[in-house]
Amino acid sequence: MINRIALLGILCALPFAALAQSTDPAWLDNLGAQLADEQECNVEYYVNVRESGVAGRRTYEARAQCTDGRQFDGARTEPDTTFAISACGAQVC
Repeated sequence: MINRIALLGILCALPFAALAQSTDPAWLDNLGAQLADEQECNVEYYVNVRESGVAGRRTYEARAQCTDGRQFDGARTEPDTTFAISACGAQVC
């Protein structure tokens, strides 16, 4: 029979193990880390996520919504390893 304390420890650890793994593609994780480092942006979610190919090279683009309301566009074309990041301003239609 499983020790109740050990079982409780396992059950409590499960949510934290799930939080450590992202379901996003690795390049979005990289963009989020770069935004956190350079812009102090904690990404809440991404919109306009695109992966495509141009002249045989992969391109990656996404708009990130920070938890504080700011938005940034990030774009990268291989073989570059860092994203070009630009702040999004207010848009009027």
